[in-house]
Amino acid sequence: MTHYPHIEHHGATSGVTGSCHQLHLSPTVSVLIDCGLFQGAEASKRGAKANDLSIEFPLGSVQALVLTHVHIDHVGRLPWLLAAGFNAPIYCTEPSAKLLPTVLEDAFMVGIQRDAQLAERFIKLVQPMLNGKPYREWTTLIEQPDLRCKVRFQRAGHILGSAWVEFDVYYPKENRSRRIIFSGDLGAPHAPLLPPPDIPYRADVVVLESTYGDRLHEDRRTRRQRFQAALEQALADGGTVLIPAFSIGRTQELLYELESIISSQKGDWSQMPIILDAPLASRFTQLYRELKPYWAREALARVAKGHKPLGFDQLLTVNTHAQHQAMVNRLAQTRQPAIVITGNGMCSAGRIVNYLKAMLEEPRHNIIFTGYQAAGTPGRAVQQYGPQGGYVDVEGERLNIRAGVTTLGGYSAHADQKGLVNFVTRMRHWPAEVRLVHGDRGAKQALAAKLGEKARSCKHMFEILIPGE
Repeated sequence: MTHYPHIEHHGATSGVTGSCHQLHLSPTVSVLIDCGLFQGAEASKRGAKANDLSIEFPLGSVQALVLTHVHIDHVGRLPWLLAAGFNAPIYCTEPSAKLLPTVLEDAFMVGIQRDAQLAERFIKLVQPMLNGKPYREWTTLIEQPDLRCKVRFQRAGHILGSAWVEFDVYYPKENRSRRIIFSGDLGAPHAPLLPPPDIPYRADVVVLESTYGDRLHEDRRTRRQRFQAALEQALADGGTVLIPAFSIGRTQELLYELESIISSQKGDWSQMPIILDAPLASRFTQLYRELKPYWAREALARVAKGHKPLGFDQLLTVNTHAQHQAMVNRLAQTRQPAIVITGNGMCSAGRIVNYLKAMLEEPRHNIIFTGYQAAGTPGRAVQQYGPQGGYVDVEGERLNIRAGVTTLGGYSAHADQKGLVNFVTRMRHWPAEVRLVHGDRGAKQALAAKLGEKARSCKHMFEILIPGE
């Protein structure tokens, strides 16, 4: 006999991408939480299905889609969801509602068909379905005689508009209620641009991400010192610092940090160009500026003092492909120090590929990783084998890694093990069940062990499940 509510996972159980979860509320009513793309080795594991992104589960009971945030591994399968017949409301935060059309337009152009008119038609289909909601305000999703379900968005601190979502489910005939939380992606505390994640008051069930469930991040001061040291090395080497970054979230935080570092320095720093070679990132950076009310107090205080964290004088943007090729050639052939932020963040596609081909075999250049590199991506290979003097295959071309390779864990937009444990154990009323998703196997197991240890020390046990194992 099936008991309700119950959760079915359609992604993010064997890795960190493809987040998609279905909350079944009754035999005929369910809600979908996220619907993201698989990336890297997780796409490869799908074998023949890697390029077949059709929805593999029935949609007849799905009454709504709730989005935690707009990263592609959480929203990228939305075109296929609509193609499968989904036409119910889509709920997200107000900032996410503003960012989502740009994300989906890019996903459509890259993943389906490079046809601007077709992409525009798709966006016009989606926009009437979008319901942007304020943080911390309950919204009724289902209102039936035998079932009521409300949802509320709380700050997750991961990217602008990101949220963890809590569902309040009530069965009037049984006088029974359940509070279920989906963490989405939780941010690290002390991020410069966004407020820290909210901590839940209570829950019965928590579906918790575990991307960095097996490690702790550097503190903010240490990561900034290491970042500045890498930039100083570039000044000395006369080379380029390549920073692979996804267009939304990481790029804007890096620009904020770079402006802060540069504004506190003198001499050659004022001559070093910061190059944003990513048209989509430039669009998102403009949207971030427009969404300034959602910034952290620290960032707003810098603006009040006359700083321009996302639009400073040394920031150059590269838009057209011809400009991109010219920039790659110029930086590869001269000894002018420069910092280039470009995509994609895992080096698996995009303009970063041309930079790698031109610079990875030259010792005077450096590559800095500030975000998670999924297994099976070129970024993971460079990160893993670069310090050993290894090689990486990029688009069928074998490149010896002679450039410097630095990983700065403190810039992750994900909470570390301590942050994930605190998300559960700082609740006033702890859950009875925690489900670990969105992480590699080792990260999930390490987080499960740490959560169990914390529960035993507090004499408050809960069941820890790892779906798919």
